[in-house]
Amino acid sequence: MFQLLFLVIFSEMAVIMVLSFKTPLRKLTLMVLDRVKRGRGPLMVKTVAATIAVVMISSVYSMMMIQKRWIDDGSANPTEQILMVKHLLEATLMGGVLFLALMIDRLHHYIRELRIRRKSMEAIKKQGPEDGKSGGFDKVKALEGEVTTLQAKLKQLESDLETKTKEMDAAEANAVALRKQSEGFLLEYDRLLEENQNLRNQLESLEQSPSRSGNKKNT
Repeated sequence: MFQLLFLVIFSEMAVIMVLSFKTPLRKLTLMVLDRVKRGRGPLMVKTVAATIAVVMISSVYSMMMIQKRWIDDGSANPTEQILMVKHLLEATLMGGVLFLALMIDRLHHYIRELRIRRKSMEAIKKQGPEDGKSGGFDKVKALEGEVTTLQAKLKQLESDLETKTKEMDAAEANAVALRKQSEGFLLEYDRLLEENQNLRNQLESLEQSPSRSGNKKNT
């Protein structure tokens, strides 16, 4: 019993030492532990651990009972002392086995997580430049598209400005033509007024000439 427990403890210590340093045996040990944790391996390990825990609790309980008898009797016989030492050694070794097994499990878990994260970081680093290049290319294409759109808007604005300028020139030409036409109308109106005045004067002179001739005859 004791030899088996010592063998298990030394084996667990050796596994911990192998996992603590990066050696060729470390990869082999990790592969073995990975296989142990697959399928029914975890169930078997839990069963063995539960059995060891129950036996350890039994040894602790036996030590408590022996100590209680010592208190009640006030003395301890050699047989009970030997049993006390035996149960104490068993409980200590079993506790050490469980503790080292937990250490191996946690160490294996952390090493595996570290390897996964390291691979993820390497993948991210490899994808980083490619993503940067593709992202830069996309940005350049987006900027080119914006430049093309702005150029089209600028051409449209220039065309609209040219159209408005032509319309303003045409309106200004129409205004000049209308002004000249109105000036012509004013001149024509002045001329007509002048002719009208002349005609009136001629009529008045004509009306006055017969009356004058009539007066001369009477005299």
